[in-house]
Amino acid sequence: MPNLPQEYSTMRLISANLTVNEIIQLKNMNADKNKNLNNEKIGFVEVYDTTLRDGTQGEGFSLSIDDKLMITDILDELGINFIEGGFPASNPKDKKFFAAASKKKLKNSKLTAFGSTRKKNIKAKDDAGLTVLGETAVEHITIFGKSWDLHTESVLKISLNENLDIIADSVEFLKSCGKKVFFDAEHFFDGFKNNEDYAVKTINAAFKAGADKVVLCDTNGGCLPDDISKIIDKLRTRHGINIKHLGIHTHNDTDCAVANTIAAVLGGIRHVQGTINGYGERTGNANLSSIIPNLELKAGFKTIGKEKLKNILKVSRLIDEISNNTPVKNMPYVGESAFAHKAGLHANAVLKNPSSYEHIDPEVVGNSRRFLVSDLSGKSNIEAKAKELGLEIGVLSASRETELLNKIKELESLGFNFESADGSFKILLNKYSSEDYKNKEYFKLIAFRVNIEKTVDKNIFSEAVVMIEVKGKTEHTVAVGDGPVNALDNALRKALMKFYPVLNEMKLTDFKVRVISNKTKSGTASYVRVLIESSDKEEKWTTLGVSENIIEASYIALADSIIYKLDKERTE
Repeated sequence: MPNLPQEYSTMRLISANLTVNEIIQLKNMNADKNKNLNNEKIGFVEVYDTTLRDGTQGEGFSLSIDDKLMITDILDELGINFIEGGFPASNPKDKKFFAAASKKKLKNSKLTAFGSTRKKNIKAKDDAGLTVLGETAVEHITIFGKSWDLHTESVLKISLNENLDIIADSVEFLKSCGKKVFFDAEHFFDGFKNNEDYAVKTINAAFKAGADKVVLCDTNGGCLPDDISKIIDKLRTRHGINIKHLGIHTHNDTDCAVANTIAAVLGGIRHVQGTINGYGERTGNANLSSIIPNLELKAGFKTIGKEKLKNILKVSRLIDEISNNTPVKNMPYVGESAFAHKAGLHANAVLKNPSSYEHIDPEVVGNSRRFLVSDLSGKSNIEAKAKELGLEIGVLSASRETELLNKIKELESLGFNFESADGSFKILLNKYSSEDYKNKEYFKLIAFRVNIEKTVDKNIFSEAVVMIEVKGKTEHTVAVGDGPVNALDNALRKALMKFYPVLNEMKLTDFKVRVISNKTKSGTASYVRVLIESSDKEEKWTTLGVSENIIEASYIALADSIIYKLDKERTE
């Protein structure tokens, strides 16, 4: 008889005394056991998102009920395990959100309500906040309580034992309401450093009262990864805490929130909390947009899974868009610049082997490689940028490519910056790619004038006059606008529309001005760079202009935006 695993040998010996159904049940139990062992081996980490609560405590971050419902759907689709929806006892908006959100049929996520332990000098059953949590139509509740003796005695002004009673009473009440309870041990790491035994007593009080998980919070964000690792190790070895029943919640005041979270997971914790893009109070929370890919791609753990990881950039941008915040360009993994290459040496190497200057394939997180063109560029940047824009760089001779590179560097020295102006760069590339194009002009400026007048009734009146030559004919037009640039745009389009009716499809969608430092001039006499974003039914493009005069810089950018559209129509 061959050597069999112990479980099969045992099953063989006892099977004679079991019914068929009992044997099947035993096999299923072993299968479940193996499944759990596999999960341990894979290292599954729960992800708990608190963007809708902790994220909204950040400066400049505010969400309506509809915004929160929309983000709930987005996070559920991403595969987040727990979504903390807010503090229903603190404001009517969050209470209404839970009433609406509880009707949703989430596919991947469990909605969680947030609150605090009971107030002192009353019982949990009489605490208004806990009563609201007990009545909220969600299965999971998270409450925070003090684990730092300083806060207990100096802020709450109660005894250490009374605080333990408050924690236990609060957890027990919510458990009696049929809830699963996560206890956020607020200021745990500071408390542990100050009074180790007491900090441990607070989490033991929560566990003894029935808490399903205790989350260790670096509330002040003052820890370094080594602090986290050492304290978690002491909890395991000195205090006998089962680390797998703990979670981690860090803030970013030392710029270590992500690193601290990873350190906690490497120390055995399997539940991480944070916000998308790191939004949150002060310097923010641990950034799930970095934590999730770090765990999945670097540390060998499973969170949302590799397939859903491709959506993390889209989710990051959607959260920015819904909250009306500008995406951080240099954010790891999901930033626009995360895989952008500017130095010629880097671009050349990446074209040969992407791993030479990229730590992962950008597509794994839904991002893409970008090549920037500037005074630091080499020929490789131009070739790569042309391919990125869908242009065939092969038509450029070596001499023309050198001319183009020198022209870019000359324009950059004057204040032009093509990194954020793909439209203008494409026009420039076209000019050097074809002699026919170089000599082609859709229109020629003869003169323009812009008047700004403030009337007695305090209204500001802007009027632009444009004289251009189109196909041998001179057009002289006048138009008004909400401002000088809008008036100039209207006048230019009015002059060109009868020659190029396709311009009716495009519109100006954004306008930015930046003062360029100049060694000889400063303040209002400095050069300015104008960036104009335009769009049609199919795409957006950005063009730029530079001048000492903001109106002239605007005209250059406006003219390029129109040329881009006309080029596009000619080639389609």
